[in-house]
Amino acid sequence: MKRFRHELKYFINEQDYHTLRERIATILKQDEHSVSRDGYLIRSLYFDNVYDHDLIQKNSGIFRRKKFRIRTYNYSDAVIRLEKKNRQGEYILKSSVAITREEYEQILDWEYDFLLEKTEPLYHEFYSYLTGTIMRPRVIVDYVREAYVGSLGNVRVTFDKELSFVTNSVDLFEQNPVSEEVLDYPKTILEVKYDEFLPDYIRQVLQLHTHQRSAISKYVHCRMASIQYHGI
Repeated sequence: MKRFRHELKYFINEQDYHTLRERIATILKQDEHSVSRDGYLIRSLYFDNVYDHDLIQKNSGIFRRKKFRIRTYNYSDAVIRLEKKNRQGEYILKSSVAITREEYEQILDWEYDFLLEKTEPLYHEFYSYLTGTIMRPRVIVDYVREAYVGSLGNVRVTFDKELSFVTNSVDLFEQNPVSEEVLDYPKTILEVKYDEFLPDYIRQVLQLHTHQRSAISKYVHCRMASIQYHGI
């Protein structure tokens, strides 16, 4: 049974990023998605309704909330994941199931009935989410993730860089995507996730007490930038 995990987020500058990545690399290994030392590209399609309900909930500081997204890695359709992220304050619970490229295309065409033929509850919940509140694709969020993992405490340390949104499409496989960065260069997002405890040696290496925690939402940053860009 999955349990809620801690999730701590920080904005860090370029100097801190280079220092911390060298330190953390000496004690943790990079995760399996990495294609280079810099990590890998994550591209996610987020859904919301015409009233931007999820966006407003986040900006209003609602304690309990959830988001659905469809996620790909490194511009490939080899792995496509439908994900739901539940949040209670600083605690998160992520659920994930696979979909095929054909199923993804059906979702974009507003053909959702195949979801009810699946056995896992997450497919059914996504169907209810899409149809019950008239959810639609809203924004594609891109960033490069450099991730390190450790078994003790099930720790995951990530540096998320080049946060951008796609300006000309809500199709993850758009052939000619145009992106706009939303954070001032070279601002980087440090995220630390863990189960019951964060080992002291990792906390000391990261020097978390010297960084200012922030309630960072990549979706909010990119959706707000998209609204400003398109004027809607």
